[in-house]
Amino acid sequence: MKLGIIGLPNVGKSTLFNAITQAGAEAANYPFATIEPNIGTVTVPDQRLKVLSEMSASKQIVYATIEFADIAGLVKGASKGEGLGNKFLSNIREVDALVHVVRCFEDGNIIHVDGSVDPLRDIETINLELIFSDLELVEKRMERVRKQLKGDKGYQKEFDLLERIKTALEGEQPARSLEYTEDEAKLLSSFQLLTMKPVIYAANVSEDEVLEGNDHAKAVEEFAQQSGDETVIISAAIEEEISSLDAESKAEFLEELGFSSSGLDRLIQASYRLLGLISFLTTGEMESRAWTVKKGSLAPEAAGKIHSDIQRGFIKADVIAYDDLIAAGNMAAARDKGLIRSEGKEYIMKDGDVVNFKFNV
Repeated sequence: MKLGIIGLPNVGKSTLFNAITQAGAEAANYPFATIEPNIGTVTVPDQRLKVLSEMSASKQIVYATIEFADIAGLVKGASKGEGLGNKFLSNIREVDALVHVVRCFEDGNIIHVDGSVDPLRDIETINLELIFSDLELVEKRMERVRKQLKGDKGYQKEFDLLERIKTALEGEQPARSLEYTEDEAKLLSSFQLLTMKPVIYAANVSEDEVLEGNDHAKAVEEFAQQSGDETVIISAAIEEEISSLDAESKAEFLEELGFSSSGLDRLIQASYRLLGLISFLTTGEMESRAWTVKKGSLAPEAAGKIHSDIQRGFIKADVIAYDDLIAAGNMAAARDKGLIRSEGKEYIMKDGDVVNFKFNV
């Protein structure tokens, strides 16, 4: 999974990126400090793996990962080349979801490109640039499909779909605000529309407001609820502070603040919800590992995450729910109690399934 961190200049994008990836991207108090997108990978916290590792005496633990891309600050007119323009809009097209960092803190020492803090105005500025960029792409594609229609009426469905999206974009509505059939959704995936990407709004507040939020953050939450997106209230400054702490010190620090999890952990949870993802687990002497799949994935598809040969030669999956395995104490006891099920090709994977795939190639 790849998440793109976007927003206006000087809203805390690079500070947040540095904190959550410890990648050392430059965070400076002037626009366009980030030119090329910075890439950092973080592990997805999963306490279940530690327990499984101890149970199986695994040699290593392999967590699922998320890739974050810190993309340069967008400004009004970016779709027409303002600021650093379309180059950065094209970087966004490569991610699965957007983390839109919105400034919700007041600080006279940090300049705002529009002179004042107004998160809804900032959101509108970015969203319009994404809409304008998509509109240009849709219009160009419509021109091409219109020519193809002259020789092949099979392109009519694509043209009608593009026309429907164009109408929505012209009404300043994102493409994801429309409903699509399964066939349309498949076709849409090739368009790489920016406004089809789900959004997590990261409301960046000051350190003393992170627990309760503030009026700016509440306005962002209300906006996100209306658009069906997610919001995480976060303090980039706090995330930066805890990024260098060991696990024990981090837990103590978060407890003092009144949090059970860090902003990064909440951001990851939100991204899983938004993208409809779950984790299944494998465990053994070599490793205990988490694998990420879409909700609704069938067992052979999950097997393909491990290796295409396992999917191709899939016979069955021996499955036990994590909680059942822990209650039993170990695999042998779970097997004796009949808790391990043999599932076939139609089995729908569930979060926390501990699986051993049987296959023959």
